[in-house]
Amino acid sequence: MIDEIFAGMATRYKKGKFKEKTVFYFTLDDVKKTLTFDLESCTIENGKTVENADCFCKTSQELFLKIVQNGYQPGMKDFMSGQIKSNAPFLLQQFMGAFTKGEAIKTNFS
Repeated sequence: MIDEIFAGMATRYKKGKFKEKTVFYFTLDDVKKTLTFDLESCTIENGKTVENADCFCKTSQELFLKIVQNGYQPGMKDFMSGQIKSNAPFLLQQFMGAFTKGEAIKTNFS
């Protein structure tokens, strides 16, 4: 399920949402993904493919699915409790708004 969601992200990227190259690294339990955005595209790679990502996010697959499939809006409690760990929560907000709605990602992305 997680792989399908990430695969769908590449085709649902709203071009121009990231004006310069921005790299995200996700650790979702045992799944690790690197996403690179630029003005025109989103590329997704398995594993950690960069030394330092602009934004890392570590959470459970369950919480990630709740966010992308059910439109759950993480709050300060999720970060303070350690359910979500990130070095750049504001970039995560930009990430959430970078996709169109569609079959591959059933979300409430704007």
